[in-house]
Amino acid sequence: MQKTKVLVLFGGQSGEHAVSIISAQSVCAALNREKYDLRTLGITEQGRWYFGVRPEEWLTADNGKGQAGAEVTLHLAPGSSGFMVLGGCGAAGVYRPDVVFPVLHGPRGEDGTVQGLLTLAELPFVGCGVLGGALGMDKDRAKAVFREAGLPVGPYLVLPAARRAEEALWRRIEEELGYPCFIKPASLGSSVGITKAATRAALRAGLDLAAAHDPKIVVERQISGREIEISVLGNDEPQASVPGEIIPDGDFYDYEAKYVSAASRLIIPAPLPAALSERLRDYALRAFTAVAARGLGRVDFFVTAADEIYINEINTMPGFTGISMYPKLWAASGLPYESLLDRLIELALETRGPI
Repeated sequence: MQKTKVLVLFGGQSGEHAVSIISAQSVCAALNREKYDLRTLGITEQGRWYFGVRPEEWLTADNGKGQAGAEVTLHLAPGSSGFMVLGGCGAAGVYRPDVVFPVLHGPRGEDGTVQGLLTLAELPFVGCGVLGGALGMDKDRAKAVFREAGLPVGPYLVLPAARRAEEALWRRIEEELGYPCFIKPASLGSSVGITKAATRAALRAGLDLAAAHDPKIVVERQISGREIEISVLGNDEPQASVPGEIIPDGDFYDYEAKYVSAASRLIIPAPLPAALSERLRDYALRAFTAVAARGLGRVDFFVTAADEIYINEINTMPGFTGISMYPKLWAASGLPYESLLDRLIELALETRGPI
């Protein structure tokens, strides 16, 4: 049986570079070598692409600052696009995979940019197309689309980072959202650059931090409630997993609670009434469809003590680390990690639409 040629992309030029490396390591370890001819391509934080490097090598080489492998460029030609390998690794020439798995998180990876590049090259790839990636990455635009779809969204404000020092904006945030509030870069994930502010001083510091990551800032009113996540899988007929609940180690589920602390807990399935669970799964599917997502996505919610639901965001390339919620939710739904990867590759090889 001829093996499917799979190219795993990892690294990237975002604040989630290190998380991408860890996710890719898990994916590469789980892909069945009897089915797949696996190759890898790492992208440094400076934007250089290297063929043949392994995620585990970059974990011990300062996250890709020390490179090994052959540098590549993308070769575009009708019917024969691929990656031009510039010598080394015994693979000089054009390499054309059957499918690309972009295990990239954040801007210039998950936001439609790489997806547009792969679409131009006519290379099938796992996950959303340009539109789904762009809408899902931008918290401001995603919330607008969720509202248009009739999904419950909590109070929030959007402001240009260039205006963050205006006292009138601070007063507006205080009057319309109050404290505590959350300040977030509009287009970043893994809780990078997020601050919970309970005072004006903390608000100003949080705005400065978010501005260091993004020219647009989203400020949200705190919603007190349980953090519930649901994984979605599919193209035209997506399916939703069982819900899971996050019990963070700390004041909120920040970067350290997600990837460093061993004290954060995931409860799968989440202890919820059946009717509430089904409503959450329905909302997750509606959110997935609203942003034109394909392949996969993880939808995050808050559920209050009165069982009110608020959608927080969608992640169109959620984490695939050993402690990540997306694969754990599917494992609890009857689809183990290796089978989940098989299904994602099958979905990528289906005929892709114009998006």
